Amino acid sequence: MGKNLIEALYPILSKRRATSIHQLALKKHRLARAAFVLEGKKSIQALLAADYAIQCIVGTPSFFVENQDIVASLPKGTEIFEVKQALLSGLGSFVHNHEVLAVAAIPKPTQPDPSPAGITLALDGIQDPGNFGTIIRIADWYGITTILCSRTTVDLYNPKVLQASMGSFVKVNVHYVDLPLYLQSCNLPILGAMLDGKPVHDFLFPAHGILVIGNESHGIQPAVQQTFTAAIAIPRYGHANSLNAATATAVLCDNWKRIRSE
Repeated sequence: MGKNLIEALYPILSKRRATSIHQLALKKHRLARAAFVLEGKKSIQALLAADYAIQCIVGTPSFFVENQDIVASLPKGTEIFEVKQALLSGLGSFVHNHEVLAVAAIPKPTQPDPSPAGITLALDGIQDPGNFGTIIRIADWYGITTILCSRTTVDLYNPKVLQASMGSFVKVNVHYVDLPLYLQSCNLPILGAMLDGKPVHDFLFPAHGILVIGNESHGIQPAVQQTFTAAIAIPRYGHANSLNAATATAVLCDNWKRIRSE
């Protein structure tokens, strides 16, 4: 199938629509329109496999020629637009996106359901989108299906969060809550990552519970600390001042999975 036929099948994106898509890089526009942008072929394949409503897909002529299977799997009524590669890179947040992006609806919030038989993560004020996206990916790796977020945690649909999650955001349920109030009402063990906590290598983790990870600079707020069953720490053997939030999450999740009580 040649380029001319592709152009006949898929309309050229208008300037007005292009501006509308580009605006979704900002949280206020995502909230106002309950929509977000997802970039890259692999991420969109993950979106198609999940329960997300795709509103439109924008790609280069070569993408459509080479990926008719993806086009065929789009929900009925999905708008499809063609753009040149240079314009596509400018529509999203990543200059290296040379293939495709999609606009999808943000699902309506649901009530969190902390796991009664595993680990639930709670994030208190995580601000770095790369850290947050990586934490989502770590949660998916360790089979953690629920993440509770304070309202000061970066937006899930921030493009850098989605990119860092590598598609795992569709497999992990993320909920924004009044974190101190929510944790006070939980009947689960709550473990907080603290520099002065008990060393994880000597700590017998419960079979299930909530692991709280704090802000990259300021740690965990006092109101959340008051809900802890125990504080835990990763022993330091060298001279680094700290670990970033995503690295600490991975180490703690791995220890919890290995040393939990039955």
